[in-house]
Amino acid sequence: MNHILLINPNTSPATTQMMVDLARAALPDDLEVRGVTMAGGVPMIVDEANLRAAADAVGAMDLPGAGPERTGLRGAIVAAFGDPGADALRRRLAVPVVGIGEAAMREAAGHGRRFGIATTTPLLASSIEANVRRHGLEASFTGVRFTQGDPRVLGLDPAALEAALAEAVRACVEIDGAQAVVIGGGPLGRAAQALSARLAIPVIGPVPAACRSLLRACRERVTE
Repeated sequence: MNHILLINPNTSPATTQMMVDLARAALPDDLEVRGVTMAGGVPMIVDEANLRAAADAVGAMDLPGAGPERTGLRGAIVAAFGDPGADALRRRLAVPVVGIGEAAMREAAGHGRRFGIATTTPLLASSIEANVRRHGLEASFTGVRFTQGDPRVLGLDPAALEAALAEAVRACVEIDGAQAVVIGGGPLGRAAQALSARLAIPVIGPVPAACRSLLRACRERVTE
């Protein structure tokens, strides 16, 4: 069956399943989503050292028989906001590879919008801003707003996580002037979904954005 890989660069199977569920809701029924969780690393990427380790783990993934002709593989999503290991996978796979961070930021910046990022990991501020520059989006970027406290603790309380991210989204809009806001993190996917449904401002969930980007890439490949 035609399928994509959703690669979770951390070690939490529950996070993988949550993101797989979000991806399945955003993709056609005839495209299966197969989740992959890293065997080693951390349950949540919260600092630069975690991000580097995740990039190494994703880049070194065992991918035997991953050719699309043999397996039905149509693409891969790297489901961490820093897109760790995505470039390495692009060199190894003959199918589109999409990182959720790049996909979400490009979607937020679409139609000339100014966008901000709301997330829980202040120790990743430098890498987030570096990725904005890397993708040439700095002219559209209004800045990043962070929640308070340990992101790992906040992640254990869905209601508190949603409330904290809502405040960060409001700061992006009311203080920074953002016209769309990206929720910066794969593990924040359920909160992003909830905020998108209840806030007037466009709130971009990174996993669905990556799915839309991957579908476009697959269609473009077919027409080449």
